[in-house]
Amino acid sequence: MSRLMHWCITVAIAGLAIRAGAQQRPDFSGVWTTVPAPNGAAAAAPLLTGDAQFPIGDMGSGWGSPLTITQNASHLTVAYVFFVPYDLQAPLRFVFNLDGSETRNTVMMGRGMQVQRATAMWAGDALVLSTRHVLPYPNDGAQQTVEVRQSLTIASSGSLVVETTRAGVMGGPTTTTRTVYTKR
Repeated sequence: MSRLMHWCITVAIAGLAIRAGAQQRPDFSGVWTTVPAPNGAAAAAPLLTGDAQFPIGDMGSGWGSPLTITQNASHLTVAYVFFVPYDLQAPLRFVFNLDGSETRNTVMMGRGMQVQRATAMWAGDALVLSTRHVLPYPNDGAQQTVEVRQSLTIASSGSLVVETTRAGVMGGPTTTTRTVYTKR
């Protein structure tokens, strides 16, 4: 085989290897639980009201713990228990198309069905979920759209890190929280 042919084959194989490596995306599949606050950090204290306890603290990722994620080439599905067992409600389940196209997830909350419109986009090794919620202003019922962005990454330790940015509602400030999950 000539040197030129050998060189062309080597370059072609190297190009395919680089291309295959570039297409590798993290797999977020698994059952994840939140990592407790480190010692010395202020833990969220419960607020006692009647016979119920409500945790006080930030809203975290907006998802519960444990959190179940399934992923294939075209979809990411997030499921978690939101309601208490005696509410007899199924876990909440959200599906996101990994090709960037819009997904609509319907959730029964409070005063009826709510449709959430979402997209998922890769930003390097991070998967950024952008969900739009339509909410009425309390004083006049006019509609406003509020966006929540969740960036999912796998840390070098193998933890799932979810950074959640919530747009300010009714003139409030935008907030960002960081929630770390460990795989069961």
